[in-house]
Amino acid sequence: MDIGDYLKGKKRVIDEALKQVIPKETDFPQSLHEAMRYALFPGGKRIRPILAIAAYEVIGGRGDGILPYACALELIHTYSLIHDDLPALDNDDYRRGKSTTHKVFGEAMAILAGDALLTEAFRVMSTQGFGGEVDPRVAIEAIGEISRAAGSAGMIAGQVVDMESEGKKVELPILEFIHTHKTGSLILVCVRAGGRLAGATDAEMDALTRYGKAIGLAFQIIDDILDVEGSGVSMGRPPGVDSARNKVTYPALLGLEESKRRFNELIGKAIEAMDLFGDRGEPLREIARYIGSRSS
Repeated sequence: MDIGDYLKGKKRVIDEALKQVIPKETDFPQSLHEAMRYALFPGGKRIRPILAIAAYEVIGGRGDGILPYACALELIHTYSLIHDDLPALDNDDYRRGKSTTHKVFGEAMAILAGDALLTEAFRVMSTQGFGGEVDPRVAIEAIGEISRAAGSAGMIAGQVVDMESEGKKVELPILEFIHTHKTGSLILVCVRAGGRLAGATDAEMDALTRYGKAIGLAFQIIDDILDVEGSGVSMGRPPGVDSARNKVTYPALLGLEESKRRFNELIGKAIEAMDLFGDRGEPLREIARYIGSRSS
């Protein structure tokens, strides 16, 4: 398969769905909805919702039953980026190749836009995620798992420990906690939610979980590496910002070569986890290879 065409095609589907599920810029209050759409579009590569769709289809899911959840996962991710960029946290000026939301709309509106995107995510899942293709009991389980992954046991926990670790000497277990929670938890739940909603067996969920854990940690390690070796074009923001803030990263703790070795090992584990699915697993294998090919 051509992974470039695959990703572009799925991104188009997701972007069209996102345009339908959130308020239009002309809806009152316009300032809020302009800020929400500014943060959401044109957006990045939509890897998280694509992972949810890919996992859903690998298990045999068909139709648009996954789309409300894929959209919700991107809304949650975008809200987290808005808040992560705020002066109280990372104080970033650029995101996805353009000025951050608070730089354009002000801090107060950025906070409210993030709050609104997060809330909209759960509205979308709870009002549009119970179609004929999805068992309502499974839908509620998936929403619960997404909630946990985005909350104080998942993404927010990682953000807090990351913030509290700035400028401190930390050991590898703390760094792994940050990465597996701040970045990895949402990526993992994308894969698990897709599988769960398609009716995956226990063995299939185990394989998807191993894949999601590996790819989630690998995703953040390569971001750490690109912060050292990358460019503004490849990252959508200036490189070196983590080093400037004395953030704990894999290269800072283990060095570049060991970080690259661990990254490649994780990509290999993700690909190996797809052995259970044979040819059906190729989309997820190719996404892993695509993440593995990211470079400066």
